Amino acid sequence: MARINIPPVTRVLLAGLVFQSMLSSAIRYRQWTEHSEIVIPYLTFVPQLSIVYPWTLLTTSLVESNIFTLAVGAATLYYGGRYLERAWSSRELAKFVALVTLVPNFLTFGMLVILFTLSRNESWTLTVVSGTISVQISFLVAFSQLVPAHTVTLFRGILSLRVPRFPLVHLGVVTLLSLTPALSIASFWLALFGFLTSWTYLRFYKTVFPDLEASSQSAGLRGDASETFAFSEFFPAPAKPYVAAFADQIFEALVAMRVCAPFSQADMSAARGESYLQRGTPGSARAEAERRRAIALRALDQRLHAATGTAPSRTPSQQSAQAPGGGGQQDGQRTQHQANAQTATTSQPGQMLGETKFEPDHDDDEDRH
Repeated sequence: MARINIPPVTRVLLAGLVFQSMLSSAIRYRQWTEHSEIVIPYLTFVPQLSIVYPWTLLTTSLVESNIFTLAVGAATLYYGGRYLERAWSSRELAKFVALVTLVPNFLTFGMLVILFTLSRNESWTLTVVSGTISVQISFLVAFSQLVPAHTVTLFRGILSLRVPRFPLVHLGVVTLLSLTPALSIASFWLALFGFLTSWTYLRFYKTVFPDLEASSQSAGLRGDASETFAFSEFFPAPAKPYVAAFADQIFEALVAMRVCAPFSQADMSAARGESYLQRGTPGSARAEAERRRAIALRALDQRLHAATGTAPSRTPSQQSAQAPGGGGQQDGQRTQHQANAQTATTSQPGQMLGETKFEPDHDDDEDRH
């Protein structure tokens, strides 16, 4: 019998989701009456009752109220968690999940309090805020960053969607379901704030290559300035210009308030190189490996040249050409090692999200020629 290999953080999240959801169901079953609605303020977050239980801002995201949402949440953590943990590292996934859990829950709490203040309807502050919805849409945003040019084909080719379209589709489905008894109104706010929180973190703050954090020279590579991860890319083509103009205004306001820092020219140049690597390879895991490898090699090259006091060369081919002259033997060996490392990353294609295919844009093909 084959052993299922689940990374540690994903394993903990899955165990927590199943255990807490079953515990919640057992408590509600024991306390159920025909004329009352059961809430568990020490396990799920209820704005009016859970203030004295601050840990519920974290635990509530791993509590589902029915078997359908539990199945969706478990599938999200199993497939999405495994992929992201292997692409990022366990530490980065844990940090990401904590962020997209705490921030949306807190913002949803604030929104429910505002609605109560405006309407004086106590039902707003008794709304249960729970479930993995913010994590689900955050994982979709992360996939949109890692594999922006991939297309997922569903129902034997009847429906094909590019990965960056899924967060908006998810938000639309949650919005519709929140108008029915299937989901509470809090689900809409969780999805919306999860979308905004995850994109903001990945766009401006996440360390691009966490393995370099322990190095003596800080890489300083944070965020993702690539055009394929712009906020407007999540929307259909007719809406992109309007969304981009609105997003630019918001970004300028955040920069003025020093909440976000503008991207430097080096960030933009690095992003163009990374997005080219992502669009130019057919395997999702391979694209991520090449993107991470390219950043690592650039940082390693800078450190080596800083140690030797020489100017860094621009391309591996130029380094090979310069190797026979001067003191180029060491540079030639280092260049050969880098070329071998880059070749190794392209030897094994990866898979993600079941049946996917890579479809680069036409302008990308023209650039490569």
